[in-house]
Amino acid sequence: MADERQLQVSGIELSQWRDAAISAAASANVSCAEVDWLLQEVAGLDSLALRISSFKEKPQIQLKLPLQELSKLWQQRINENLPVQYIAKNTPWRHFNIKVSPSVLIPRPETESIIDLVTAATADNSKIIQGHWADLGTGSGIIALGLATALNEAIIHAVDSSAQALSMARINAENNGLSNRIKFYQGSWWEPLNFLKGEFSGMVSNPPYIPTNTLPKLQPEVFKHEPHLALDGGNDGLECIRHLVDTSSDYLKPGGIWLVEMMAGQADRVTQMLNSNGSYSKIEIHRDLAGIERFALAYKR
Repeated sequence: MADERQLQVSGIELSQWRDAAISAAASANVSCAEVDWLLQEVAGLDSLALRISSFKEKPQIQLKLPLQELSKLWQQRINENLPVQYIAKNTPWRHFNIKVSPSVLIPRPETESIIDLVTAATADNSKIIQGHWADLGTGSGIIALGLATALNEAIIHAVDSSAQALSMARINAENNGLSNRIKFYQGSWWEPLNFLKGEFSGMVSNPPYIPTNTLPKLQPEVFKHEPHLALDGGNDGLECIRHLVDTSSDYLKPGGIWLVEMMAGQADRVTQMLNSNGSYSKIEIHRDLAGIERFALAYKR
């Protein structure tokens, strides 16, 4: 653990660090806004104090990590494309504060809409709001948290194959006061939930959906640092979604919701899979805030 003195700096010291970090960011084609976002997270400074540099007058500022360590991590951001969220070790998502590490994907803003779709799909159906809901491939636990908040009467079951991801998800549930609403399981997709086969009101998932040969073309921040287990969707990117189409009908009640996130350009093939399976009805494709066809929604017949 760092000495308490190592976690305290003067406003002038931090201002000098900020100037150097912004200069390094500009030279490396990294957004300078990341520096101030990071300082809000690790130094508790607000955006106004950073904008007008009023924090310089403070004799002492408490950091979450020593300035020397922050400098080392910022160099990794510049030289090795380390995502700034992994430096801060947390990131906002909806109204939650989410802890992250390289064992989980960094939550994306577009995924926030998946909870809004659940809310809309359950608005006129009191039975489906209750009962069992699954978040398959929970990662940091964000979808499980969103479901627990949106569906007050439901029991949320969160599954992931990664023990490290589940550990992070449990921490996020605890930190956000929702650990009593979510049950966590390690395993592959539906397998740990065999004891509830046919009893689920809904299933939500943000599965791996990037084609294997596309991974190296992703931003270096993603390809070099985020877990490939959570990204790689097989040869065509649809391996995991195909499995969820094939298996979910055994676990969902009639009228139960099937909802997944997918990649741009996959909507037609996912729709075809759902239609060909024969177990789903009322198939809908929904766009994200950028207008990309991002979510497939269907109901168990």
